[in-house]
Amino acid sequence: MSAEQKKLIDATLTVGYVAKRSGVKVSTLHFYETKHLIKSWRNSGNQRRYKPDVLRRVAVIKAAQAMGISLDDIKQTLASLPDNRTPTKKDWSALSKHWQAQLDERIAYMQRIRDRVDGCIGCGCLSLKSCPIYNKDDHLGSEQSGAVLLKSKL
Repeated sequence: MSAEQKKLIDATLTVGYVAKRSGVKVSTLHFYETKHLIKSWRNSGNQRRYKPDVLRRVAVIKAAQAMGISLDDIKQTLASLPDNRTPTKKDWSALSKHWQAQLDERIAYMQRIRDRVDGCIGCGCLSLKSCPIYNKDDHLGSEQSGAVLLKSKL
């Protein structure tokens, strides 16, 4: 029996079951597949089937999204696992440490915004001479007009 045949035999969960069990819509599972976050196999009737470990993988994706981690970052991190396997408890520990650094950066950024927000009028303040958050000394004024784009660093 080939490895692909073995995977198909192990892939017995329907898309409806996986959606219900994981708390996501069927369309979300299809979307995750297009993003190569999860994988299904087709049975002889051309119906999607999933291996049971997809439930853990979807749980990891949902947990990471709840933390504000982008799907691209989730995909890259999951792809770093050997054979693109579903994370184990030990894997989750390593993945979460990687994401904790991103969260720490985001928290620090939000704290800097919080500390400077009293000087921001919340509009496209390119016309001001001084914007304490995004456009100090109106350096963008000579380049463009309109609303200021948010930047990841202050």
